Amino acid sequence: MKAISRIKESEVIQSEMFLAPRRESENKVCSQCGGKRPIRNYQRAELICTHCGYVITDHVMDQGPEWRAFNKEDKDKKVRTGPPPTFTLHDKGLSTSIDWRDHDIRGKNFSPQSRAQIYRLRQWQRFKLRKGSERSLILGLAELKRLASFLGLPENVRETAALIYRQVRKKQLIMGRTIEETAGAVVYIACRKCKVLRTLNEVAEVSGLSKEEVSYSYRAIARKLFIHLPSVSLTDYISRFASELKLSGEVEFQATEILKKARQKGCISGRSYSGMAAAIIYIAAVLCGQRRTQLQIAKVAKVTEVTVRNRYKELCEKLGIKRTIIMGDLIEQI
Repeated sequence: MKAISRIKESEVIQSEMFLAPRRESENKVCSQCGGKRPIRNYQRAELICTHCGYVITDHVMDQGPEWRAFNKEDKDKKVRTGPPPTFTLHDKGLSTSIDWRDHDIRGKNFSPQSRAQIYRLRQWQRFKLRKGSERSLILGLAELKRLASFLGLPENVRETAALIYRQVRKKQLIMGRTIEETAGAVVYIACRKCKVLRTLNEVAEVSGLSKEEVSYSYRAIARKLFIHLPSVSLTDYISRFASELKLSGEVEFQATEILKKARQKGCISGRSYSGMAAAIIYIAAVLCGQRRTQLQIAKVAKVTEVTVRNRYKELCEKLGIKRTIIMGDLIEQI
């Protein structure tokens, strides 16, 4: 049985800083005096009648946030409800598409009420797709998602690519280019900005385009949007290729030493990083007794065996590496 707590009017007024205003949904009535204006005291977890001071209930749950916001920007930063903000969705709502069939995933037919609701949602979806700009955004973000999935890109690269694609669409740089070309160029730019190593050949392969098409598009977009792309280090290529070939740290260290000598001799300028890194790893693997064939290295580096062989011969000539073939195995001596 609830006890009656007689609280002085001064105490009620003094504790107003801890009291929340009465909500419209709150329809509690005081059983002692019939008062209809209770006040919530979150400090004491009580619901108090303002007329007689009777404690209507002493188990009040605080349903509000523990923070305060004084403007909309501050509120948007602190709020924690709803889905996380993302640029990969074309709108603020769900990424669900309404199918044309009138049954659920288990094959069960919809009820007449649900069928009418699904019909209205389907009509709204068709209305949104009528706009060319909206349709290009939906198809472009879907293509970005496909490329990121094939390339195994992390979430920060996907968000960066989606943001750049929206900027490209806003500047109307998509005109004259296919969605595949734009998406491939944007993914490559996002990888460069986030320092995630993906070559042009890899992006072009999953995009179904040539290397020249992706290269032309990404250079044009970067120039029009004033995007500064950080240079890619040849050491990153060596580390990645050595990891994919399952080579030891000794091979990677030896490849780094060969790279230093090649830079001193001026062998790097004017050559593609993929082919040069493949040739350096080939030499280092042979020196450390962990030989990999030129075909294996070429597949990992996405280059041809001829490229690996030519870069390898150039390095041997300029660095003074002697080549000797003994029983079909290549042994290098510096």
